[in-house]
Amino acid sequence: MPAGVCGCCGPLRPRYKRLVDNIFPEDPKDGLSKSDMEKLTFYAVSAPEKLDRIGAYLAERLSRDVVRHRYGYVVIAMEALDQLLMACHSQSIKPFVESFLHMVAKLLESREPDLQVLGTNSFVKFANIEEDTPSYHRRYDFFVSQFSAMCHSTHEDPETRTRIRVAGIKGLQGVVRKTVNDELQAIIWEPQHMDKLIPSMLFNMQDAEDLDRVGPPGTPSETGQDGEENPASLAESCFRELLGRAAYGNMNNAVRPVLVHLDNHRLWEPNEFAVSCFRIIMYSIQAQHSHHVIQQVLGHLDTHNKNTPRMRAGIVQVLLETVAIAAKGSVGPTVLEVFNTLLKHLRMSVDFELGENSRRNSGASVSSSGRVKESEERIVQNAIIQTIGFFGGNLPDYQRAEVMMFIMGKVPVYGTPCHTLDTVKIGHQGTKRIQAMLLSSLIMVTSGFKSKTMVAALPAPFLDPLFSISLMEDCELRQLVLEILLNIIDRHDNRAKLRGIRIIPNVAALKIKREKISKQDVGFMKKHGQQLYRHIYLGCKEEDNGHKSFELLFTTLAVLTIELANEEVVVDLIRLALALQDMSLANEENMPMVIRCGIMALVAAYLNFLSQMIANPAFCQHVNKVIEMRNLEAPYLLPEHIFREKCPLPNSLEKEDRSLYFQTVDLAECLVGPGYNAERLSIPYVPQVTDEDRFTRRKSLVDTISLQVDFPSDSLPDKSPLAEEITFETLKKAIETTGLEEQEKEKRRQVMEKFQKAPFEEIAAHCESKANMLHDRLAQIFELTIRPPPSPSGVVSISAGHAQHQSVPVYEMKFPDLCVY
Repeated sequence: MPAGVCGCCGPLRPRYKRLVDNIFPEDPKDGLSKSDMEKLTFYAVSAPEKLDRIGAYLAERLSRDVVRHRYGYVVIAMEALDQLLMACHSQSIKPFVESFLHMVAKLLESREPDLQVLGTNSFVKFANIEEDTPSYHRRYDFFVSQFSAMCHSTHEDPETRTRIRVAGIKGLQGVVRKTVNDELQAIIWEPQHMDKLIPSMLFNMQDAEDLDRVGPPGTPSETGQDGEENPASLAESCFRELLGRAAYGNMNNAVRPVLVHLDNHRLWEPNEFAVSCFRIIMYSIQAQHSHHVIQQVLGHLDTHNKNTPRMRAGIVQVLLETVAIAAKGSVGPTVLEVFNTLLKHLRMSVDFELGENSRRNSGASVSSSGRVKESEERIVQNAIIQTIGFFGGNLPDYQRAEVMMFIMGKVPVYGTPCHTLDTVKIGHQGTKRIQAMLLSSLIMVTSGFKSKTMVAALPAPFLDPLFSISLMEDCELRQLVLEILLNIIDRHDNRAKLRGIRIIPNVAALKIKREKISKQDVGFMKKHGQQLYRHIYLGCKEEDNGHKSFELLFTTLAVLTIELANEEVVVDLIRLALALQDMSLANEENMPMVIRCGIMALVAAYLNFLSQMIANPAFCQHVNKVIEMRNLEAPYLLPEHIFREKCPLPNSLEKEDRSLYFQTVDLAECLVGPGYNAERLSIPYVPQVTDEDRFTRRKSLVDTISLQVDFPSDSLPDKSPLAEEITFETLKKAIETTGLEEQEKEKRRQVMEKFQKAPFEEIAAHCESKANMLHDRLAQIFELTIRPPPSPSGVVSISAGHAQHQSVPVYEMKFPDLCVY
């Protein structure tokens, strides 16, 4: 009887359990029974409501086999689960998926690498299945944590470690594919998950030996047939895929862990890996999201503004790569923000450098670390300038013009209010350093800038401070200003053809490109031409001018002739050249002989160029005659000789040697004819004196004060009394005048504030009362002026067409109040 009862228990078991048991052979080495698996699959498809029970029973058997270390049956169970997943796509698959994920989690929790890899492979297959309906309750937090831990595997065996890491990366890739397209799984983009996903990928990408393989999407990053099993290349592929799926609101959460990882692993110095990561980011994300990445890097630079110079330089170089890629597409509203942040850090770097110099100068000895830090700060500054120039150079012309104005607004200029840079704290040396840095940035931004009109390229707010800097004593600043002007004015790239200052024998051979000057450019030269001539004139007589300075001055004159010279401008340029010659001969400012000869050489080189450009045979003949005489008798007046080392100089320049100099009368005769107003050559050019000379010629305010303090009062020679004696009354009058001016300013400010903030009705009522008062006054005035006043001779009255005069005594006349004293 008991035997009969036991014998009937087997058939009484549920059919799904019998079908599941049948797929497991007696010997696990035989593998999954295909025929029995087909029966189980057919049963699951036919009765999808049994799927959850099938999954639960398989999970029970798998858990038991894992505990008993029967790994062969574990493999069979997972294979059966995979086939069931692939075959069944019904609504009832949801509970089955929960059992499946529970079994995968069991495998991942085990310490056996083979089981971890097995569970990962099953999860990847599941991730590739597209479900018909979204899951409202499923979460992948455990899998993100477990796969991230596998990516950081430190197994002793290198091959096993690689297998585990590859499996972890594939698992993360499966999580990404399963979640990023599901709106209900947006939780994957939260910081707690991104802080695990991103560092796991970057950790494996650090092992890549060849960082040059990074490129835009579409370029293969894996090399070799087994590239998929390389953790570095697989991690990069997953990283690209994750970033490519990032939406607008998720960019910050995706980029921030990258910056944190680079900080934690000190990968900013050297920064090859950091540059590689951000190139991947910029090429993977959507173009309209580029400005998010730029903002993140800028914010990170602000956070580390007091770190080592090399780290800051590394971040700036990463920013350079970022903006270089972003500038080709869309950078959004961050254009001026990029430049503002970079200029701020440029100022800070100069402050750090000057502070280090002052500490070194105050100390007794100069340490090598101080010199190293100074050179490192120069690295930061050069990186910032390079970034500014590269970014500005890739912007469209209309944006580049705005950036030029923005940078020029940051340049400190003496005598003008500068709200962005405190020049008092950094002193003259710091101000000069910042001026040089900002002008160098402008050179890079203006390189390749092509504007159709000079009015748009050189507006007055840009041109005036630029010319003010050109009057500084420092030769480097003047050269930078000329470089900027040449970049903007030379719209046809003729500068390279001139190749320095020289007597060009055949200008036609240079194949100069030029166009007919437009009306807008003619108007620009009428408005700003005298400014240009004046600054060239004053820049020539500086004592620290060298070969490069004269070369830039010659190139500026030549490019002006090519781009902006009509007949009137040509005459003005000839007058300027003759004025430079006269200034060198007169030598009223006691210039060194080498400067005087350099000016003469500049005039000769330019007039030789101009004579061939205007194609005037008589003009060319006179210029060639003077140059030939100089070759014979005074070679030091030609650029080929004076700018050589150890060129012999004369003791003086004699005006009587008329054959060595260009004569105004002869040049005027050459220009007689249609087009040129030769009579204007007889009017000598005299530069205009403006207010900016007070501020830029030539010392800073600090230097001026120090010079005044250095001289004691008793050592000063007796001077003639001042034209106006300073008394108490004079000072009182000055104070009262100042008070009136301040009251007037306050009154104007109140009026402006009233019109800006007051309601419209109040403003309208105020204006109406003013208008009524004005009309009343005008009516009174018109009444008095139209009605003729009485005179002693009498009042004119008309009666019957005849005028009659009635005499009125003077004492009875009524005069208007305005006429009575």
